[in-house]
Amino acid sequence: MNLQIALDRLSEEECLTIISETNEYVDWIEIGTGVIKEYGMSIVRKVRNRYPESIIVADMKTCDAGAHEASQVFEAGADITTVMAFAADQTIEDMVAKANEYNGRIMVDLLNVEDSERVRELSRLGVDLVSLHFGKDMQQKGKMDQSLFGLISDFPQLEVAVAGGINLRSLPDVLSHQPDTVIVGSAITKKADREEAARQIKEVIKSYETNDTHR
Repeated sequence: MNLQIALDRLSEEECLTIISETNEYVDWIEIGTGVIKEYGMSIVRKVRNRYPESIIVADMKTCDAGAHEASQVFEAGADITTVMAFAADQTIEDMVAKANEYNGRIMVDLLNVEDSERVRELSRLGVDLVSLHFGKDMQQKGKMDQSLFGLISDFPQLEVAVAGGINLRSLPDVLSHQPDTVIVGSAITKKADREEAARQIKEVIKSYETNDTHR
């Protein structure tokens, strides 16, 4: 199970510092939408140059112009880019094609998707990686809605990442659904000791995986 750190609402300097502090425990580095809007592809290139072996996720949240945006981000060095599930089928098909061309991957963000039929359609379009996303604004109203996992329960072939205010307290509930990737932002990035925060979260994930194999 991967730990993906979400770097958003941060300066470029803060992003690079946090990566250096947490890289030992992080599997995937996510350059958040707000950071990309501020710094463009230059920060993707900087992270790629400094961490040539890391998996980099560029959270583009593409809605249109899929082929162009996918080409941009893959050429800058990202391994994975995101597209919104409400985007047109053609947009998603174009991005899947570009991902295949660049040996990259597309992650479809399921924010606000309520019908599993859309997940079925995405699978038919060649999507194999989705993100269950409890949005930042919704987090202000309470903890993650566990019913989100019902969207993907009939699609075991999909690789699933989960995001939405995950912290040490809520992590066990998320792990019980056995996602492939856990996305954590402020529970690491806003801590005084970010390295220790990342270590603790990774240890919980490892402990769950170890115990699960013995069930």
